[in-house]
Amino acid sequence: MKILIGADVVPTEATEKYFADGDVETLFGGICNLAKNYDRVIINLECALTESDGAIKKFGPNIKASPKSTNALKALGVTDVMLSNNHVFDFGTQGLRDTMAALDEAGIPYTGVGENDTDSRKPYFIEGAGKRIGIVNVSEHEYNYATEGRLGANPYDPYLTMEDIRNTRAVADFVIVIYHGGKEHCRYPSPRLRNLSHEMIRVGADAVIMQHSHCIGCYEKFEGGHIVYGQGNFNFSYGEVEKKPTWYTSLLVELDIEKEMNISFHPIVTTLTGCDLARGKDAVEILTAFNERNASLLDGSWRDGWHAFCTSEEIFNNYTEKVEREFDDDEKRQLFAHFLDCEAHTDVWRELYPTWNHTND
Repeated sequence: MKILIGADVVPTEATEKYFADGDVETLFGGICNLAKNYDRVIINLECALTESDGAIKKFGPNIKASPKSTNALKALGVTDVMLSNNHVFDFGTQGLRDTMAALDEAGIPYTGVGENDTDSRKPYFIEGAGKRIGIVNVSEHEYNYATEGRLGANPYDPYLTMEDIRNTRAVADFVIVIYHGGKEHCRYPSPRLRNLSHEMIRVGADAVIMQHSHCIGCYEKFEGGHIVYGQGNFNFSYGEVEKKPTWYTSLLVELDIEKEMNISFHPIVTTLTGCDLARGKDAVEILTAFNERNASLLDGSWRDGWHAFCTSEEIFNNYTEKVEREFDDDEKRQLFAHFLDCEAHTDVWRELYPTWNHTND
C-alpha cells in the first residue's frame, strides 16, 4: 500500500474560488499527477467548512471556508481527512457539524473528532493490499477539544493517547499517528515533543507525523519507527499577502507499506494560487536543509536550534514582556515559573482556570 500524506489545507480568500470550482490544476499543479500514484491520499483540513458567522472566542484567527471546498478535495483524490486540529472548532459546534456534513456529502471519510471526548478517540482504519492500517489523529489543546458532554477534536493526552496507540496496534498491521502540535514556525522539536514521539513509537506507532508548525522541521528513525517533526503546510496560500519565509516550503510524506514501512519525501512550494511540486534548485535546497536538520537529531545540536528559537527576539519578547509587566522583580518571576513547572500546581491552575472552550449554542 502506498500512502501520500499532506499537512494543512485551508481555502483562503486567494484560493477559495478554486476549491469550490474543483480547479485542482490551479491549486495543486504537478501534485495532481503525483497523487494518482497512491492508494490513499490523506490531508489535514485546517478550518471549518461552514457558512456560520458564530466565531468562538479565542486568541488567533477564526478560519472557515465554503462547504463546496470539498469539490477540490474529491478532484485531487483525497481519500481520508484528519480533523483534529486547532481550527476545526473555530465556529463552534455548528461549524464542526457543518464540516462533518460537507465531508459526508462528498463521500470523504474523516477522523479526529467525535460527539464527546470518548467518541473522539474511536479507532480509524484503512485497508488495502492485505494490510490493515490504524490511524490515531490527535491535537494539542487549543479551544478545540471534545469534552465529556460536547463534540470536538480528539485531544492529545500523555496517557490516553498512548493507550489508544497500543489498542490500535493490537488490531492493525501498522499504526500511523498524525499529531497536530508543536511550536509554530520552529524547525526543531521541544524536548517534550521529542520524548512523547519516542514513546509513541515504543508503544506501537510505526510513524509519527507532526503537523501544525507551518514549516518543515526534521526527521529521525527511532527504534524502527519514523518521526517527522513538522511537514509545513500543504495548500495554505494567502496569494500576495506576505508570510514568514518558512511558510513557503513544505513536504509531502510518502509511506510505502509492504512487509515493513518505508518513508520518503516530496518537497513542495507555496504559490500565489495554492502549491506545486518543488523542482530543480528549489527542491535540492529544501531537501539539503532538511537533511542538515535531521543530522542535528543525531549529534544533539537540535537542542541548540530549539533554544535559539525560544530566545529569538520575536519569541522572547512575546513571552517575557507580559511576565515582566505583571511581576516586577526576579523573585516573583521565579515563583511564577515554579507554578508552571510543578505538575501539582498546574493541576490546580487548570481546575481553577479552565481554558476557554466556548460553543455558540
